[in-house]
Amino acid sequence: MKVAVVDIKGKEVGREAELSDTIFAIEPSEHAVYLDVKQHLANRRQGTHKAKERAEITGSTRKIKKQKGTGTARAGSIKSPIFKGGGRVFGPRPRDYSFKLNKNLKKLARRSALTMKAQENAIMVVEDFDFDVPKTKEFLKVLSALGIGDKKSLIVLGDTNKNVYLSSRNFKAAQVVSSSELNTYKILHANNVILLESSLEGIEENLSK
Repeated sequence: MKVAVVDIKGKEVGREAELSDTIFAIEPSEHAVYLDVKQHLANRRQGTHKAKERAEITGSTRKIKKQKGTGTARAGSIKSPIFKGGGRVFGPRPRDYSFKLNKNLKKLARRSALTMKAQENAIMVVEDFDFDVPKTKEFLKVLSALGIGDKKSLIVLGDTNKNVYLSSRNFKAAQVVSSSELNTYKILHANNVILLESSLEGIEENLSK
């Protein structure tokens, strides 16, 4: 499929970019997308949750009342979960939530996500640009000219561009990544995906079968 290339002012430059059908026009696999997003979110979890259980509570081990004759249930320790300040029953413990996925499945998920964006006409190809110095104001001008100033957007660079990246850090609605950092979650989280011309080769190289 072909997409018209525009400049940072939002005007067509008179040429078209060729988007590979094996990446941007496949039959999307929703299950692969689900698994890849699930893994991404699971890997972000710290898993440091912890509650003290009965054996970890500080307190006396003295039997608090006699076994029989009180008319109430027997109780052997103040650390029992039924008492205030006692240990928690089956409380959360630190754990690792991460899990592995096949590389080919992750590639399929990313191709599926890009295809979904292409079907929504949410992909734009912009000719390469740079700033002399990091400037958030200049970055916002570019987004406004492209008509995405108030929307969540993902800008994909071919190579690391320090000035463009630093210019975007104060703007929460836009995220700048290189083609090698592209993942399914970031693609789906954005309303618009902006591909710089230099990123197309890297995307095709990384996601080709």
